[in-house]
Amino acid sequence: MEFRPCIDIHNGKVKQIIGGTLKDEGSRAEENFVSGQDAAFYAKLYKRSGIRGGHIILLNKEGSEYFEATRQQALSALKAYPGGLQVGGGIGADNAPGYLDAGASHVIVTSYVFRDGQIDRNHLSKLEGAVGKERLVLDLSCRRKGDDYYIVTDRWQKFTKVRVSPSVLDALAEHCGEFLVHAVDVEGKSRGIEAPLVKLLGSWEGIPVTYAGGVGSFEDLRLLKELGKNRLHVTIGSALDLFGGSMNYEKVLKFIAETPGK
Repeated sequence: MEFRPCIDIHNGKVKQIIGGTLKDEGSRAEENFVSGQDAAFYAKLYKRSGIRGGHIILLNKEGSEYFEATRQQALSALKAYPGGLQVGGGIGADNAPGYLDAGASHVIVTSYVFRDGQIDRNHLSKLEGAVGKERLVLDLSCRRKGDDYYIVTDRWQKFTKVRVSPSVLDALAEHCGEFLVHAVDVEGKSRGIEAPLVKLLGSWEGIPVTYAGGVGSFEDLRLLKELGKNRLHVTIGSALDLFGGSMNYEKVLKFIAETPGK
């Protein structure tokens, strides 16, 4: 298990939001925390801590009134920690190389690959060709429907018909270096992890997987380690004291350092 930090940017500010409330219309979301610091501040902090593999997520739609301010924040963070952070949000084959040139270690993609409810294999091939398999992270953020989890796109607002399953993970892993999975229904709530999803991801043996969503305590981290068979990396957002929560950043780093990964 590794700690993978986050920098979520919405309307040009570093925020923690409740994931399921994000709306493009009016650029709205229920906020848990709005930082007085910019994205570069957090990037420098993670760099000082020696933590790699964190993700910057742009939460505004390209073309919206706040998108450019959000993009500039992301670029400033990449400049502050070149090679240390991944970036996602509105990325496709055309603009992905530019983010790598700006300092991103990887690009994170959902909507460009999952279109019209299905996997767009043509887009996936173009993206893999543009950046290379090892520098591509597929975001399989998902929401529960019945007993299953389905990938959601467009800033977590639209369900696809793609169910998260071992066979889907196997197929997609042929084209990327990592997976990032936000459990959207619990994202930003700090009330516990999505246990069935964690079990599913932990039972799969493949490329690295980072889980995000619902961690609110050290007991949640212990449960994540157990149910995920110590195979999953973890992101903590709203519960972290950096973002107004109760979990101390340094204690989290120490806990996870004493909980080695696979």
